[in-house]
Amino acid sequence: MESPDQDRILPQSIDEKYWHAIIHNDNSYDGTFFYGVQTTGIFCRPSCKSRAPKAENVLIFQHVEEALARKFRPCKRCKPTGERVPDQEWIYGITDYIEHHYAEPLTLEVLATVSHGSPYHLHRVFKRITGRTPVQYIQDKRITEARKLLEHTGLTVTDIGRQVGIPNSAYFITVFRKHTGLTPAHYRERHENL
Repeated sequence: MESPDQDRILPQSIDEKYWHAIIHNDNSYDGTFFYGVQTTGIFCRPSCKSRAPKAENVLIFQHVEEALARKFRPCKRCKPTGERVPDQEWIYGITDYIEHHYAEPLTLEVLATVSHGSPYHLHRVFKRITGRTPVQYIQDKRITEARKLLEHTGLTVTDIGRQVGIPNSAYFITVFRKHTGLTPAHYRERHENL
């Protein structure tokens, strides 16, 4: 959601006309520049209808090739390269995002927003490519990280749950037991006895 001051909050590196075009989805600037969002690694046309990025996360590119050279992926929604992004590449970008943001609150809607797709399409394609739903993938990542923390730290079960993105202790224990067959405390105990 745009704040009333959004037009005025600009890092010095973004020209005001570019920022105005981005937040107002101005299609008259399409083809004159592209913008990349550093937190997602995705680049778009100015007219892209995706949620407006934070100005401090935006990089401006004059050509598609510049964005691609900086390892930005084209948006699935506005297709700045004029081509459809292959599903495998799109899903790789999403799994990469999960790998780096698993400790944050992640929902299908959040993933769809950062990957510039719809929740329904994302769920369907993600499952087809990975064999798991996005939620299963997130939980698998969180439990993998929780195992490492249980094995190598003295953190409490509650603290580990928080660190891996499951702040509700009871829910963390339930999810952990479902994945491993053991509670976190029993897992740690068994690992210590090896």
